[in-house]
Amino acid sequence: MKKFLKLVQIEFKRIFSNDVLLAIFFGAPILYGFLFGYVYQQAKVVDLPILIIDQDQSPMTDKIIDAFQDNETLWVTDVRSTAGNLVDEMPFQEYTAVITFPSDFEAKALQKRRPEVRVDLNMVNILNANTASKSIQEVLMTMNAGIEIEGLKKQGMHPDQAMTSYESFKINFNKLYNSTGNYVTFMLPGLLGGIMQQIIFLAMALVFSRDFEDGYFKTLVGQTNSSLYLIIVKAIPFLLMLPILWLGVSLFFNYFQIDGDIYNQPMFVLVALLTLASMFIGMLFSIAIPSQLKATELLMVISTPAFILSGFTWPSIAFPPLITNLAQFIPLTQFLEGFRKVAFYGGDMSSISKEVNMLVIICVVCFVLMLLLLQLKIYLTRKKLKKQQAQ
Repeated sequence: MKKFLKLVQIEFKRIFSNDVLLAIFFGAPILYGFLFGYVYQQAKVVDLPILIIDQDQSPMTDKIIDAFQDNETLWVTDVRSTAGNLVDEMPFQEYTAVITFPSDFEAKALQKRRPEVRVDLNMVNILNANTASKSIQEVLMTMNAGIEIEGLKKQGMHPDQAMTSYESFKINFNKLYNSTGNYVTFMLPGLLGGIMQQIIFLAMALVFSRDFEDGYFKTLVGQTNSSLYLIIVKAIPFLLMLPILWLGVSLFFNYFQIDGDIYNQPMFVLVALLTLASMFIGMLFSIAIPSQLKATELLMVISTPAFILSGFTWPSIAFPPLITNLAQFIPLTQFLEGFRKVAFYGGDMSSISKEVNMLVIICVVCFVLMLLLLQLKIYLTRKKLKKQQAQ
């Protein structure tokens, strides 16, 4: 036991002697948590620049333009009678949309001749384009309804009857789960999960590869010939530090007022399994590749696209089947699928059984491969040491 504790103590010293590892391990979650939180703190997209070309310049178009100016999502940067040279302007102004009212707009509207409002959307940023499109449609449909009702009232129809005549039925949208459309609530949990997986990968990529490089692995082999023993020695410091780090990350939910239930048993299971799966994958690469740089680079190949492949932002049903299947073996994919069910839908252990089972499979497979590969490395190292002693 004394030998075991001494090895764990040495392991702590080796971890804390690596300034880069410490900066990544403790600094990245805090730095990125605040960074991403503040990026999305506004919670929704506002003030998207639009240009209005009013060729009619009538009282009716003036009212519609006023409605656009009152919409918080849109920012009317300019109103003009002619288009000008939009091609030259776009690199500087980057209008999200250009709205054009034809010269005979009011006259045709009053004559029921259905004039056309042209809306040109800038699709370079699809999120901005979709948000602007929704707000533009809301303004135009509201004004369209108002103009129609006013026309019926001028024909002598009672206001209530005019409203009823225009509306065949009413539509009532009830938004559930992040009803305000808060972007912090949507994005930050997924980003934090991705950050935690990445720093665990990076930290664990160094635990054995560093020993191979500086020769400390020979010292460890001199202490024991058990791969399980060495894996436990390496894992204990991180198993003691990571819960503290996860607790710190969870505080971002309170700080940015994210509405989600994260302090419960299913979430604890998901966090524990993501941690173990990430640790075992990182250690496996660290054992298989006796180079800190190469082990880190290869793990980044997995970690870099993990957030996109998780289906957290872009639905996985839209992926090609091969990519969808590969993504299932990335721990973050299972964690984020389970996270959404527990934090936002109020799910229990039965609702995340598929994700839990997959994470367990990843843990077991990687752990068995670690044991076998490390045992082989121990055997080869001891054999080499004996040969050197014999000479």
